[in-house]
Amino acid sequence: MALPARQQVTYWSVAAAVFLVLLWYLGPILLPFIVGGAIAYILDPLADRLEAVGLPRAAATTVITLVGVLGLLLAVGFIIPTLVEQTTALVRAAPTYVNALRDWLGARFPDLVVEGGMLQQALADLGDLARERGGQFAQQLLAGVFGVVNALVFAVVVPVVAFYLLLDWDRMIARVDEMLPRDHVGTIRKIASDIDATLASFVRGQLTVCLVLGTFYSAALMFVGLQFGLVVGAVAGLITFIPYVGALVGGALAIGLALFQFWGEWHLIGIVAGIFFLGQFLEGNILTPKLVGDSVGLHPVWLLFALSAFGSIYGFVGMLVAVPVAASLGVVTRFVIAEYKESLLYKGRGPGVEQQVEVAPSSEAAE
Repeated sequence: MALPARQQVTYWSVAAAVFLVLLWYLGPILLPFIVGGAIAYILDPLADRLEAVGLPRAAATTVITLVGVLGLLLAVGFIIPTLVEQTTALVRAAPTYVNALRDWLGARFPDLVVEGGMLQQALADLGDLARERGGQFAQQLLAGVFGVVNALVFAVVVPVVAFYLLLDWDRMIARVDEMLPRDHVGTIRKIASDIDATLASFVRGQLTVCLVLGTFYSAALMFVGLQFGLVVGAVAGLITFIPYVGALVGGALAIGLALFQFWGEWHLIGIVAGIFFLGQFLEGNILTPKLVGDSVGLHPVWLLFALSAFGSIYGFVGMLVAVPVAASLGVVTRFVIAEYKESLLYKGRGPGVEQQVEVAPSSEAAE
């Protein structure tokens, strides 16, 4: 006999509450396991393809792990040090750029930047803020990111967790499927399949888009000779998952830096602007349609809210689980809405009542 609906809701609510409490208390401990699980989930289709061509699961997992470790070592040895150096230099140079902007506006638009005016005060405050907070921001950024990346436990646990989860992924999914409540196994499988499709489209596809565009922006800007080109390209690629925001923020930052560095060399400024126009064209017409698709189901506003909410409550770990949770809640919400539209609560009355209401006026007219 199936459990009453109210009792089932109680059980699932308790399970969700326990999950949130564990995430609150065990967040720092769970971080390597969450990252390792995310890596295993992203790489599982690649392991399946290697199995399809004849490699055993263990061999496919080993090949993927070795290639991933090699790529990480190359990034740590060449890319990350340059990225850190340019980020620190950009933060330190920010007050100089603000003062230069104020002087430029004062020279060309003296009526706009009057002594003691609102714009001049805003620029002065912006320069003081950049000067005071810049070093602190860089220090916190480096401490927060590289304090995790360079931690021995993190560096050792994440590859190990990713390796074993990737090796046993199919068996784990089968074991979880065996534990599903039999009365609702079909519904849960459908919801889980929709969640997986959403995550596969967004996480795997959008991660690839961000990586491709970030690499393109960074390489192109550094080739042009723009200072801090690697940082600008990395930032633009990182926030590409928000439609148009990556190109707008990265383009505005790059063009602003180009105006200070290449003033008078208008062809170089035009090339910098053209890089972002080209990147936006590639994203909208080639990369996103091919790699992400149109049926992701994650609205950018909903995604930003989830990232902000989970990030503020659970910190960096919360930001990692925000996308899966947002995708899951979105799929469940669409399922609940579909069920609601099929219910009597939405339709209001059954076919028999509708027929009775329609027949009654005609019978009265006959009388």
